[in-house]
Order: sequence, then C-alpha cells, then structure tokens
Amino acid sequence: MPVKQALITINPQDSVPLVEQIVTGIKQLTEQRVLRTGTRLPSIRDFALQHGISRFTVVDAYDRLVALGYLLSRRGSGFYVAPLNKPEESVASTSYLDRADDVLWLLHNTFRDVPDAIRPGCGWLPKDWLDEKVIQKSLNELSRKSGYFLTGYGDVSGYLPLRQQLAQKNLADIGIHAEAQHILMTNGASHGLDLVARLFIKPGDVVLVDDPGYYTLFGLLKSMGARIMGVPRLFNGPDVSALQQLLQAHRPKLFFTNTVLHNPTGTSTSLAVAHQILQLAEKYGLYVVEDDIYGDFHPQNAPRLAALDQLNRVIYVSSYSKTISASLRVGFIACQAELASRLLDLKLLTGLTSSEINQRVMYQILVEGRYRKHMEKVRNRLELKRTQVIRALEACGLSIHTEPAGGMFVWAKLANDKHAAEVASEASRQNIMLAPGNLFRPYQEPSPWLRFNVAHCDNDKVFELLRKT
Repeated sequence: MPVKQALITINPQDSVPLVEQIVTGIKQLTEQRVLRTGTRLPSIRDFALQHGISRFTVVDAYDRLVALGYLLSRRGSGFYVAPLNKPEESVASTSYLDRADDVLWLLHNTFRDVPDAIRPGCGWLPKDWLDEKVIQKSLNELSRKSGYFLTGYGDVSGYLPLRQQLAQKNLADIGIHAEAQHILMTNGASHGLDLVARLFIKPGDVVLVDDPGYYTLFGLLKSMGARIMGVPRLFNGPDVSALQQLLQAHRPKLFFTNTVLHNPTGTSTSLAVAHQILQLAEKYGLYVVEDDIYGDFHPQNAPRLAALDQLNRVIYVSSYSKTISASLRVGFIACQAELASRLLDLKLLTGLTSSEINQRVMYQILVEGRYRKHMEKVRNRLELKRTQVIRALEACGLSIHTEPAGGMFVWAKLANDKHAAEVASEASRQNIMLAPGNLFRPYQEPSPWLRFNVAHCDNDKVFELLRKT
C-alpha cells in the first residue's frame, strides 16, 4: 500500500530533537484546529514510515502528547485528538510552561507509582537505605516540646540554630566561611535554584548549564523564558575553553553546575579547573550557582567552588533530600549577605516561609551525630555496590565514563553508539525504568549514554536486558 503524505514536517538536521519537533507540530495542528477533536492520528507504524523515523521516537512523542492532554489513547484503536479545554487568557502570560513540556512529561512519569517497577535510572536511594528511625526519634523528641514553632510561621530566613550549625560546622568542615546571615533556608535544593533563577533571569536571557546535567533545572529555566546553553562536561569538570567562548559570545549572568559527584556522570571538578572557572567568573561578571546536593556522598573533602571563592561570585545551594528524607524538604542557600537579603524578599513573595518543624528535626539529626553515622553507612554501602555494578555493566559490553570516587551514579555508554532512548523504551515495556542520556541534555539531543543508580541495580533483569542490546 502507498504511504500517505507526512502529517508534519520534520528536519533530522535540526538541533531540536525529533520527539520535540513531533510534539510541537501536532500541538500546533490541534490548537489551530487543523486536527479536530476526535480525529484519528496515523498509527505508530504509519507515522514512522511517513516521516522516515524510528517507531520508538513516535511512541515517545505520542505518549507525551497524551500526558499533556492533546491526544487520547484508545486500546486496540489508536490515538485520537482530545478536546481542548483551555481558558481564555485576558492578559499575556509571563510563564513559559510550554517550553518545559519535555521535562514536565519526564517528571510526571518519574513520580508515577508503577507497581513492581525496577528503577536503576532513578535519582534517589532505596527506601531501606534511609533510616526512618533517625527521623522518628527526632520527631518524638520534638513532639514533647511546646512552643509557637508548632503553629507559627517561624523565622522567615529559617531556624536560627540550624543556620548557625550549618555555618559553624557543616560549611566550615568543607572550607566555606559563613555566618547565619549568609544562609537562607529553603524547601529543598530545587526551591533554592528557583529563587536564584527568579532573582537574576529575564525572558530571553542566556543561562549556562552543565551538558549533560540536571534535567529538572533545564525545565525550570525554560519555563522562565531563558535560553539555556550547555557547557560540555569533561572528566575533570566543565570544559573551560567552551565556557570561555560562551562567556565571550553571550555574557550570561549565571552558570549552574554540580562540582562534586556531578549528576549524571559522577565526576568531580578538579582543583585546577575550579580555579579557572572562578577566574572566568571574575573576568566576565558571572555568578556560579554551585548545586552541591550530592556532595555529602563523597568519602573525602572534595574541593568546592564556594570554598575557593568564599561566596564572592559563587552561590552555594544544598539540601538533605537525597541523604536523609525527600519528605522533610530541608535545603539552603549560602551566599553574600546582600544577595541573601534579596533572595529572602523573593522567598516571602513566592512562598512566605519554610517549615520550622522540619528544620528543627534536621537540626537535631545533625547536632546529635545521627547524620554523620547514617552517611558513613550509606557511603560504605555505595562503595561496595558501585564496584559490583561497574563490573556487571562492563560484562554487558558497556563502557564506563569514569569510576566515580563516591556517590550513587555511574555513567555508561552503549556499544556502537546505540541510541539510549530506544533501549530505555524497550526496557519500560519490561517495567524497567532506565535513564537515557538524552534526558540530561539541554534539548534532549540523542545520546548513547545511560545513568545508573548503583543502589537500585540489584535485579538481574536489568543486566539481562543490557546483554541483549
């Protein structure tokens, strides 16, 4: 049978990923009423043939359009245009959520409860690695105390004893000299990154990010109308030559980076590269936002940009979500006092305050030594698992980017530069949730890399699948 005319125009040479081109194209056709409600779209096979692309790409695009409410999936029948129920806008929107469609789709699927799913691609520790008793003990102790903290807003900057503890002990231990007024408590690291981005970014601004890097951050920045540009990540940190070229060409205000145990590669920035980054920041008036959420997994005192710079051009963001509890949502920003004051104003305007109860719980965990003991156990378990998983991945024919000094992530490359998204699509049909490298690219460019969380690689089905790829 002859193949029907292509529904939309796709350009394989375009820098925009094919999946994003399909999603954008079909969205436009539905919003312009070219495709009416109830119209049946070509089957996955037919669409792939019409446009000369992989069926995996079509599956991914159709799934996103279903998640975004543009298509309906009818088992055994196909995909149909869904009714569009969009309220009329009386004023121009200042949000660019449509630019973050790809990341929103990923996040919805990340937190979707899939029974018996195997999650070697997730970004958190298994439930049985996190000690609930550590939190329960602190909650029990706190429940026996009375005070306004149980019902009031608390200090808008955050619980003062916790900020003092962070300044005098936790930050001091990694070489960052700060006082309580330099620290603003947040509802996790994501909240901190959001506040910094809101303070500095206007629509159209160029913002630099790690490539590969943290995809949720990419979505956040896109939603603010930023033009994100990736700084390639090398074995020893960001590519300084590429960074300088981008600074010369675009004069951005911000560069977001993981210095220690980078997500997703597991690498850490070397001392020499860190010095070069700070020299460029000073020369070009750049602020470096150092996301150190995985730093406590490192077995040694790895160099931080904020320690070398002493919060001059570095804004330091961290959290206890990955190490103690994602539910507590206790994070913080450390920066110049004047910046902390401006960020506090934004915090008040956008969310008033953060939970003092949660911060008091975290304070007790820190000062009573429970956090230190917990992290020692976690680091030891990760060390054993990392060695085992790396050997298993290499036995399956994958190449390891580098053996990390700590943490939960291993960055591995498929043989023959195979597209990791296709392998991840096949894995999802077996209830195995992988993290293909394209997720960690600023615009989801194709990638042969996969991120593995060694703490979630206990199931042999993962390696059976990889051996067959």
